[in-house]
Amino acid sequence: MRNRKKIPSFRFQPVVWGIGFFLILSVSVYPEARGSRKPTPSQNSLIERAARKHNVPEKLIHSIIKAESNYNPRAVSSKGAVGLMQLMPVTAEAYGVDNLFSPKENIEGGVKYLKDLMEIYGKDLELILAAYNAGQEAIKKYGGVPPYPETVNYIRKVKSSMGQSQLKTSTKIYKFYNESGTLVLTNDRNLYLMKKKRN
Repeated sequence: MRNRKKIPSFRFQPVVWGIGFFLILSVSVYPEARGSRKPTPSQNSLIERAARKHNVPEKLIHSIIKAESNYNPRAVSSKGAVGLMQLMPVTAEAYGVDNLFSPKENIEGGVKYLKDLMEIYGKDLELILAAYNAGQEAIKKYGGVPPYPETVNYIRKVKSSMGQSQLKTSTKIYKFYNESGTLVLTNDRNLYLMKKKRN
């Protein structure tokens, strides 16, 4: 994912010197060279939770992670994007991510960013993906998807992984009766669970 703002300096803190450091770096920077990965049960759980919390399609999150890091939480791109959702340090900071290598924080920050892009571009999947990959400034500059080969290929790859060309969202509605007997309809799962716990 390209960054829309100036990126602060980002440097590795090598723990092992010499050949060991280069071997570790090669695994992190080239995750897809290590073969096809599948999400771990823990990653699946984190993705499901973030999808439900922010009303972002699970399929979209999985497809972006697959394209970005191939489910490698230690992935680091040549541009400095880090982790499962390949967040740039400045984007991570804006979304409250302290540890870029933490799957939980990385997914939460990336999904929050995706949610914001969905609010800006509606259900236009191509613009959402272009903004995630190339940045909103590139979209403004070209009046749509920028003609960058990397971005065009990225959009194709994610859409192919999703198996759909349109963004489909759904909001689950919870219902319960409050203290006065009034039926309450809400999409706030936490509110529903709090009421259920009190009963």
